[in-house]
Parts: sequence; C-alpha cells; structure tokens
Amino acid sequence: MTTSTEPEKTVEPSRTPTRGDRALAPIRTVTRRFGAATVAFALVATVFGAVFAVLTPAFWGHDEITQFGRAYQVAHGGVFPQRIVDDRGVAYGGQIPVSVDELMGYAFTDYNDNPDEPDAMVADPGAYDRLGAAEVSATTRQMWFTNTAAYSPVPYVPAAVGIRLGEALGLDVAGLYLLTRFAGLVAYLAVVGFGLYALRERRSQWLVFTVAVLPIALFQAGTVTADTLTNALAIMVSALLLKALFVGDRLHRAETAALLAATIALPLSKPTYVLLAMLVVVVPADRLGFTGKARFVPWVFAVTGGVLFLAWTKIAAPTGDGMGLMRPPHQWGQVRPGDQLRGILGDPVQFVHTFGESIALRDHRWFNQFFGELGFAYVDVPAISVLACLLAFAVSFGIVDRMSTATATFRRTLIVALTVLASVAMIYVTLYMSFTPVDFYLIDGVQGRYFVPLAIMGLAVLARVVPLRTTDSDGVIPTRGTAITVACASTFALIATAATYYTVVWG
Repeated sequence: MTTSTEPEKTVEPSRTPTRGDRALAPIRTVTRRFGAATVAFALVATVFGAVFAVLTPAFWGHDEITQFGRAYQVAHGGVFPQRIVDDRGVAYGGQIPVSVDELMGYAFTDYNDNPDEPDAMVADPGAYDRLGAAEVSATTRQMWFTNTAAYSPVPYVPAAVGIRLGEALGLDVAGLYLLTRFAGLVAYLAVVGFGLYALRERRSQWLVFTVAVLPIALFQAGTVTADTLTNALAIMVSALLLKALFVGDRLHRAETAALLAATIALPLSKPTYVLLAMLVVVVPADRLGFTGKARFVPWVFAVTGGVLFLAWTKIAAPTGDGMGLMRPPHQWGQVRPGDQLRGILGDPVQFVHTFGESIALRDHRWFNQFFGELGFAYVDVPAISVLACLLAFAVSFGIVDRMSTATATFRRTLIVALTVLASVAMIYVTLYMSFTPVDFYLIDGVQGRYFVPLAIMGLAVLARVVPLRTTDSDGVIPTRGTAITVACASTFALIATAATYYTVVWG
C-alpha cells in the first residue's frame, strides 16, 4: 500500500480529437478547473434541490412547520429559547405572522388526514395557492416549536436570510417560504461544493458526491430545516478530513480556515455531530499548514467549539421538559430526560436490552430512511432508487484513493472509527432521553437520515482497512467511465424518487 500523497496515475487511451471533442472542450476545461464531481454536484443538486423545493407542498418537510417557526424567530433577533404559555405543560415557541400560520395550519391538517391509495395525498391543491397568495401579515400570533427552540441560531442563518430578503421584497406567503427554501439550498450548494472542490484532484471526490446527492439529502436541502446547513457542514468537514488525514494531502489556507470554522459551527448546529468536528485535532498539524507552536491552533478551535457546545446545551436543556407534547396526548409528561439518564446510569443492562429491541424492530426502516423517507408525507424512495444509490456507492468506493498510512496511521484510523461509533451512539442516547417516554419498549424517533452525515468518515475507515480498488486488465484505475456511472446512477435515483413523490402526493 502506497503512502505517497501524489495523486495516483490514471490513463485514458489516446486518440485523434473529433468535432465532438472540440465541442466539449469548454466543459472539460471547467471540470478540470473545478473537478468533475464538483461540476456534477452543482448541476444535479441545483436541479433536484429546486425540484423538491417546488414539488413539496408548503410545510410538508421534516418538522418544517416548527423549523420555519424557529427560523422566523432567528430572523427577527430571537437567539435563545423563549418560554411560552401553554395549558398542556412546559412549552417554547414564538410569534409568527397570522397569514403564515393559516397556511401552516392547513398543511398540518392536510398531511395528517390522507385518503387511501390511489387518491392523492393533497386534498385541494388550490387551497395552497389561495392561502399562499395572501400577504405576509403584520399581525402575529403565538406558535409552539419546543423541538426546534432547542437549536442554536447557527443552522438557521440561511433560512433567516431568506426570510428577511422575502420580507424586504414584499413577497406573499408562498413566495416567502419558497425563497426561504431556496436560501437553504444555496447554502448547501456552496458549503458542500467547497468540500468537493478541495478534493478535485482526487478520485475520492466521487464518494463524497454520492453521499451529498442522496435523495434524502437533496430533499432536505430543498425544504426549511436546520438539517440543511448541518448536513452541509458535516459533509464538508468529512471531505476535508478525508483529504488531509486519509489521503494525506496538505490543505490550502482557505480549506484549513473552513475546517476550523466548521469546528465551531457544526457543534452548534446539532449536538450529535460534535465529535465529528473534534476530529480536527487528529489530523497532523503540518497537513493543516501549522508548524511549531502554531500546531496547537486546531486544539484551540476544538476546545472553543466544545465549550460553546456545552454552553448552548445548558441553555437549551429546559426545553427537554416540553418535548413530551410531541407525543400522543396519553404520553404527555412521560418524556423525562432526567429520569431516562438516571435509568441509563442505574440500569445499563436494561438500556442495552431496549437498544437491542430497537435494532430488531426498526433497522429495516432506518436502512430505507437513509436513502429517503420524504417529509411528513412519509413517502419512501422507490426500491429502484435504493439500488441505484447502492450501485453509486459500490463504484465510488471501488475507485477511492489509496489511503496514506503515513497520516492515517492505525491509531488515528481507530480514533476516527471510535468517533463514528460514538456519534451513532449519541443519536440513540439523545432520542432516548429527549423523545422516548419512560419505560417505552424501544428508542423512538430514530431516523435513517441522521446517519447520513457520518457516512463519509465511516466509509473512509472501511477504505483504509479494506484497500479495494477497481482496475482494468492493465492495472489502470478507470476514471471517466466510473465517474459517469456514479453520476448517472445517482441522477436516476433522484428522477425515480421525484416521480414517486409527485405521484403519491399530487396524484
């Protein structure tokens, strides 16, 4: 296994240029400059992110009603969770324009009251047009969003910008929420695109591409949710860690700056990925451009990110007492984080048993959700999309660069592997404490999409341990054909997913 940090050579057969070659020359120039995966991502993510943004009925995304509520609060200066009066119990939320709330209320009823197949899930498409055409009212009313009040303002910055821009332009309700969706999509394109650009000289770019264009990733990028920026930051961090640690390349200044900034931003976006951001300290300092005393700079950023994470966790902790209101009425008051934590510490065997029951009863759902369970329509991506995604994973993994044993030593690789496993465990523990009723038979609320941000690092560890590489009969690693296969398979998966979603939701 080579430890060289130089890109492995790939050879394409030489031939006389044709008229078609000359016509495609500008495209090839762009792909050489920015990287083929970066260009493919820009095209695919823009098209299908926009498709999902337009195709998804207003506020039908994952928790999009409460996500928009928190984004609106942030857009108007609301940084910390705000306690509100609620006869049902502890609650947090804020104010929302009455006209927006009217559309939210209609959407909530519509996606919770669905007819049987083959009828469309949307009862009256015209109702969305009528309610969406209303002006954004100056009058507001209180709304509940305890589940999203726990998030810091950081992941809502793109949505908040979209809201303020929509208000400045005088858009109606439909224009406001659609622009907010597009603002998140632009942020996703920029952040993930930067990560792919960093890998433009490496074949590993296609592994990152495959994760970044999963149907569930682009669906979320096209709706209002804190997960849009969270996923983007996690993918960018993973791409830069893949380059500096596993491939062994030195990061450019802008790449190092982005990685350090994300070390602070990612822990404030979603608690379950805090350990992923902390992996910056595992990367050899010289790969980040630091020498001498400056080699401690990554530690400074990691400590800062960790401290801010702990500070926000303390601020948001009281919201956990109100999470039970997301359960059915008979379970209100049964989600008690303190009791759950005491249960884990006092009887870990019972927690392990509950975890095992959860795996046995729900792992098939988590697998499907990793590729896509789209919003609160709960539309599963079709099986053909899952197969296409698996093909893209197999090919992109098969051509990934050989990992550098000089930087990705056994010890460092083990640390990354344990970090990924610990992050997975944090997902289960967090939902056990914040969403699962006391003495419930499984860990409730786990969804396969939560594991997407951890996929790249997990596969990087696997690539380091299992040095599988696809070559032709001459030992040459093909790039053009395999890249086309990955891009086409991923695009096909998205086309099939969009078609299924449209058929189920709109009829």
